[in-house]
Amino acid sequence: MRRPLQSPALVNAFYDSVRPEQRETAQTIHKAILAAAPHLRPEVKWGNLCFMNDGDNTLAIVMFKMNAHLQVFNGIMLVGEFPELEGAGRGMRHVKFRYRQPVNEQLVRELTLASLQAAAVAAHRAASRWG
Repeated sequence: MRRPLQSPALVNAFYDSVRPEQRETAQTIHKAILAAAPHLRPEVKWGNLCFMNDGDNTLAIVMFKMNAHLQVFNGIMLVGEFPELEGAGRGMRHVKFRYRQPVNEQLVRELTLASLQAAAVAAHRAASRWG
């Protein structure tokens, strides 16, 4: 099922709804993600800024009181390569970025690319398993 494209106005409304220090951190993360993978499409989902790859949730920027989380939906596949990833559960992991602190943009770009690569490998394995 195809979803209609979200308006850039919704993404702008997301940024308008957060505090200035949150906005700066989120926009830096956003730019680093798109620098690594310009084809990812930002959407507002669940009140967060999600980045979609061919309709699949890939990354999300989630705002908290003291920091922003970069959530990696398939982060469980990357914990060996990225010890910075935190969290528990079936698949999602996150990295925290404190407001008013520099964002490690290189880490964001590397996580973005690694997440996309892991998703491609998983899709290839699933396709070869099911024919």
